[in-house]
This record gives sequence, C-alpha cells and structure tokens, in this order.
Amino acid sequence: MRILIATAGSRGDVAPYTGLGAALREAGHTVTLAATEPFRPLAQAAGLRFHSLPADEREHGDVQDKRRLLRAASAFVADLGDGLADAVAEGTDLLLLSVTTAPLGWHIAEAAGIESLDAYLQPTAPTGDFAPAVTAARSLGRYGNRLAGRFALRIADRLYTPAVTRLRARLELPSMPATAMRRHRHEAGKPVLHGFSTALLPRPTDWSPHLRVTGPWWPHVSPDHPLPEDLSDFLAAGPPPVLVSFGSLASGEGERLSGIAVAALRQAGLRGVLQSGSAGLAAKGDDILTVGDVPHSLLFPQLAAVIHHAGAGTSAAALRAGIPSVTVPVAADQPFWAARLATIGAAPAPIPFHTLTSERLTGAVATATRDSMYASAAAAAARHIAVEDGTAAVVTAVSQLGSIG
Repeated sequence: MRILIATAGSRGDVAPYTGLGAALREAGHTVTLAATEPFRPLAQAAGLRFHSLPADEREHGDVQDKRRLLRAASAFVADLGDGLADAVAEGTDLLLLSVTTAPLGWHIAEAAGIESLDAYLQPTAPTGDFAPAVTAARSLGRYGNRLAGRFALRIADRLYTPAVTRLRARLELPSMPATAMRRHRHEAGKPVLHGFSTALLPRPTDWSPHLRVTGPWWPHVSPDHPLPEDLSDFLAAGPPPVLVSFGSLASGEGERLSGIAVAALRQAGLRGVLQSGSAGLAAKGDDILTVGDVPHSLLFPQLAAVIHHAGAGTSAAALRAGIPSVTVPVAADQPFWAARLATIGAAPAPIPFHTLTSERLTGAVATATRDSMYASAAAAAARHIAVEDGTAAVVTAVSQLGSIG
C-alpha cells in the first residue's frame, strides 16, 4: 500500500511520524512523509520518501500577536491544501493525517477515492473530563468542558473554511462546509488514533469507541546512532545533568533564556546541558554544555531532570525515561501538557513562559531534583509506558483498512 503521512508544524509535530513511517515501511508499505522542507533529513534517516509542503510563516512570528497569527494561519492552510493535493496526485492509497492536515486531507481523500486515517498527537474531540487542550483553560465542569470543546472545533473549522472552499473547487467537488465533513466522519465512526500515553492523560470516559488512545509514537532513531563525543564525555565527567530545551515557540529568546537557565542551574548546584534549538540557547563552562539535536531516547535516561516547554513529545520522552520535568509552557497545547505532568506528580507546578525568572526556575529545578516524589511518579509512568505499543496499534489499524479496501 502507498501511504502518505501528512503533517505540518514544528519538529515536535513531525518527528513522531517518522517512527510510524518506519514501522509501516517495515510492514511492507511504501511510505512518503509530507512535511515542510527542513524535515527532509528526518524522513530520509527513517528510510521514507519525502514530499515538501509549503512553509508556515507563523513559525517565525510573534506567538503573542494573535490577530497576526490568525491571518498567517488562514493563508498557510490554503497553501497547505494545495500542497497536499499535489502530493496525493503523485500516487497514494492511504492518507494518514495529523491534527493540522486532517481538515484538508479528508476532502482530498474523497476526491481521490482513497481511505484516510486520522492520527493525532493531541486530544481534540470534546469531552467532559477536561477543557480543550488548545485553550489551556482550567476545567469548566463536565458540561462547560464539552461546550468549550465544541466551540474550539468550530473555531478551527472557521479557520479552515476558506481553504476547504478553495480546495473543493480545485478538486471539482460540490460545496461542503468544513463543519459538515467533520460531523459526517464522527457520525460514521471513522477511527481517530491518538498518540499519547494514558499514563499522562487517561482516555476520556465519554469518548465514542472510534476515538482510540494507542500510546505514544516515538521518533525514528537508528540503532547505531551515537551520542556526540563531547556529550558522552560530559555525561561521564560528573553527576547526571539537567537538560534545558525550550522548543520552537521561544525563537529569538536565546540570550535571555540561556542566562536564566545557567543562573538557575548553578544556584541549585546542578550541571546542565543546553539544547540550542530554535531559541538559540548557548553557554560555556565546565558545568554547562551546549548541544544541537540529540535523540531524546538516548540522552534522557542519563539525566537528572528536564527543563522544557511541555511539548507533547518532550513531555512523553521525559516520562519514558522516568525523570522529573520542570515545565515552562509558551503557547498552544503546551500549558495543557504541563498541567498534566504536574497532575500526575512528575513535575512541580508549571512556570508560565512570561513569568520565568532565574529565581523561580532555581526553586522549581531544586524541588524536582531533590524531592523523590517527582522521580517516583515519573518512574511509575515509565513502567506504564513500557507496555504501550502505540506504533503497533497504528500498523494494525492500517492493515485493517487495507483488508477492507
């Protein structure tokens, strides 16, 4: 089967699908990853074909300027729809879709007469168990949470409506509102797979059976992938350090964040590894090392804790390694996952990005590394995650679709 995995966003929105793609390739499928050009090396390292999608200019903008972000998002999804249609036209039997690509991919699959399968990294279906992940709101009660969840989907559909209208015209399909397609798929019980651990977020009690939680999907890492020599030497030279990584939404804040992080680690008496990332973190010293991209699965088990932005992938990786987190969420679904880590006891209370100071970070990282309850909670989650096989669940779901087709 020719499978096109389509996703858009930052590294955390793309990397988990390389592991899925590699597993599907090993199961005998021909797999192409469709994402923006910077992720071509990730796809190729996993043995996947690659199709380049239009870039999202929001990645370089001010995440606090919501009006500008919405305008940029509307333009981006229109271009994204055209890019996805072009990718499918190259030959596809199955579309595997992320949260960002699904509202477009459903229409493309209809036009092409092929199956599509939703594979999400975040929960999006309304539930009474919690408020929508994208709102970062506290629980509004069961009724309020469900109402807020439906409202969040309506806002998303409104964002995609111009792109869907344009896309259906290009595909010579009759007009259909974005909300109508979403409702049709839900009422038809189309499977939606969710790649997070129930150790971090239990499956909502009121979800329909077709909404499944498989367990996490991990980025592809070659079995012979080594750690950089300077990092291996640093790890061996002293006690386990603390990693600092702020993800893509903190772009341009490198100098300020590096100063805060180094000051906090030294005040707490801890060694540190700064992952440069989009923020551009950098510092030097016998007790501090700056690195580039390093597979979480190789580095995290050798750490004392992780200071991070609470992206879904980093949060899951910290739990998989059984180490505490200190979370500094910026935007999007990060406050949601930060709150979940605190709820299960694997992290102190989150420090919102705009309130971050070296004093607050010192207190949080000292607490996370010295109070054994955080490590114990993370270790318990690690044992739970060890028996989840989210990738295998997706491979099985794909094979079932293939047998139906």
